[in-house]
Amino acid sequence: MSVRELVPHSFVQHRLDPDDRVWEVPVPHPSTLFGEELRKRRLKAGLSLTDLSGLVHYSKAQLSKVERGIKAPSRDLTRLCDAALDADGTLIALSAPTAVDSPAVSAPGRVEEENWMMQLSPDGPNSFGPVGRREVMNAGVASLMTWRSDGSGPASPAAGAGMLEASRSLFTHYRRLGQTVGPGLLLPVLIAQTHTLRELSAQSDSATRRRLLALGSRYAEYVGWLVQETGDERAALWWTQRAVDLAAAGGDQALAGYALVRRALVTLYREDAEQTIALARRAQSGVLPSRIRGLAAQREAQGHALAGDVGACLRALDRARTLLARRNDGADGPVIGSMHLPDSVGMVTGWCLVDLGRPREAGEELDRQLTLVGPDAVRTQVRYGVRRALAYACAGEIDHACALTEPLLDGVTAVRSATVTTDLRRLVKVLGRYPDHPPVRRLAPRLGTLSRPTTPLEESPS
Repeated sequence: MSVRELVPHSFVQHRLDPDDRVWEVPVPHPSTLFGEELRKRRLKAGLSLTDLSGLVHYSKAQLSKVERGIKAPSRDLTRLCDAALDADGTLIALSAPTAVDSPAVSAPGRVEEENWMMQLSPDGPNSFGPVGRREVMNAGVASLMTWRSDGSGPASPAAGAGMLEASRSLFTHYRRLGQTVGPGLLLPVLIAQTHTLRELSAQSDSATRRRLLALGSRYAEYVGWLVQETGDERAALWWTQRAVDLAAAGGDQALAGYALVRRALVTLYREDAEQTIALARRAQSGVLPSRIRGLAAQREAQGHALAGDVGACLRALDRARTLLARRNDGADGPVIGSMHLPDSVGMVTGWCLVDLGRPREAGEELDRQLTLVGPDAVRTQVRYGVRRALAYACAGEIDHACALTEPLLDGVTAVRSATVTTDLRRLVKVLGRYPDHPPVRRLAPRLGTLSRPTTPLEESPS
């Protein structure tokens, strides 16, 4: 019998000995290592399988299979066991997926030299993205309609000031509207507005130019967030870099720090704790405004929660609260980050407690925070409401989780959020362990439809 047959639940690696002979060396499968560590810690804590089952709300049979390496643990089971056994992230590390490289953001370039192209169709997909000069030439001059200023002279100060006032007001309205509609409905107008601010800045005096570019950078940053909501990480990062470029052209270097926070959001949803923490720490330089550092500390806390490090998570949250309580230094434009969270640190605390395997505490904290969110902030209500339902489901309160989920489903349909879909899929997996539960049976068909993996919307930037 071969080595491979002797270790059905192990990996097999090949190794050369000094005589260049090839040997097959059994390497323990990750689920085997996890199961062994779980059993060791359970016994050390004096818990039976029945006891642990009561703490994590998974069946005794399921836990037995996990301990014997027959079945790999789910993400939520891993976190619940880690918290129940005070493993401080050890069990999470044993079951963590192999990290992928953090997506890179291209180096800042001269925004004036880019070619942007938007294609709008009344009955088909809309798209927008960077187009190289060669691609523009290949498209044929006759097939493109272009326009630009007539070169008659600089814009009047009144024109620049008027555009600033109108665009600032519109930006607030667009962000509010973004709480109730899908990204695809807003992206064309936001992209056009960003382009208009950039073009007008080239015709304005230096002071007006800086303000126009600063506001344009906020538009571009918001576009990046909405694009991420469509599930297109690459385009989201591209737009975040455009925001950095516009801000830098206007003399604002601070937005480059916030770009790190946005990149860390991408790695957070990839469940890459190490990169999330590293990027967030880079955005906490003392030269950056306190709001950006506070948002970065929140993101760092979410990374530590992914890693199961309770102490580091709570310390980062404390740091975030201190920084965000300070006066918004160095900023006279629209607020960076969410404008719909009255207590962002409290909400992120509830978010982190789910990943730390403390679902009951998470649900109670999210209960408190969601009462502070206005009813018109549908996207925010849905995003954190689904995570609250997930918390109660992980805590074994299935009826309550279903009752919380049902009124959110219309909002899930309206906002079409890839980030919400991620948590919704986790919720479906937890509820799927109770297929005979009447509330679960009632919600299952619609949850199955809404939790399908999100792909980038056709009307998003390409």
